[in-house]
Amino acid sequence: MSPDDIRAVLKDELGRIAPEIEFEAIPPDALLRQEIDIDSMDFLNLVTALHQRLKVDIPEADYPQLATIRGALAYLSTKTA
Repeated sequence: MSPDDIRAVLKDELGRIAPEIEFEAIPPDALLRQEIDIDSMDFLNLVTALHQRLKVDIPEADYPQLATIRGALAYLSTKTA
């Protein structure tokens, strides 16, 4: 899966969880939970959706790697390679 495809999936799933956000305005290194004001359950829903859409296992120990857009894209790129 290409980085652009992964970015599109991440953007889509974040939009489902927080429809009011402007994905392109989120700084790539900002902590998502703080930047878009989502709680731990929303974050878990995001991880679950990424798991289902990208068909990758994401162990709980790896959740911190998904805390920012840059981190999530890098992590998911390696998992889908």
